[in-house]
Amino acid sequence: MNQRWKPSVTVAAIIESEGRFLLVEEETPEGVRLNNPAGHLDAGESLLQAVVRETLEETARVFTPSALLGVYMSRYVRSARNEDVTYLRFAYCGTVGQVEPGRALDTGILRTVWMTAGEIRAARERHRSPALQHGIDDFLRGKRHPLDAVFTDPGLYDPVEKS
Repeated sequence: MNQRWKPSVTVAAIIESEGRFLLVEEETPEGVRLNNPAGHLDAGESLLQAVVRETLEETARVFTPSALLGVYMSRYVRSARNEDVTYLRFAYCGTVGQVEPGRALDTGILRTVWMTAGEIRAARERHRSPALQHGIDDFLRGKRHPLDAVFTDPGLYDPVEKS
């Protein structure tokens, strides 16, 4: 029996303040890489809940989304581990509060960094994903979609049983 192919759904936060973007340095199988605060959608949570949770876990800051920036699809092949993964990333822009004192960063996150668009572009070889640069570029171009462009059915939280 063939198994249905499913992309890995992820979320990312594009956060800009005073001309700098908040990124994380994280450990990956390819070494230390730069990324937006980002991660996988968990069962039973909306995309908005996921991006707020992931940002808090990776930056120790509460993220307040203001717009959907874009949806990005990419494929990653890691032959050494026989992995072939397609990612479907929902990127949101918004703001963050101050660091929550005493809150540890998620496992694998080394630190947060604020970088200009030029610094990010110059460090392309350290990007975890091509979606990092695409998101920054879309942000700078002024791309914004309303948050309600993505609908979450209430059945996500209280599923209806079908017979």
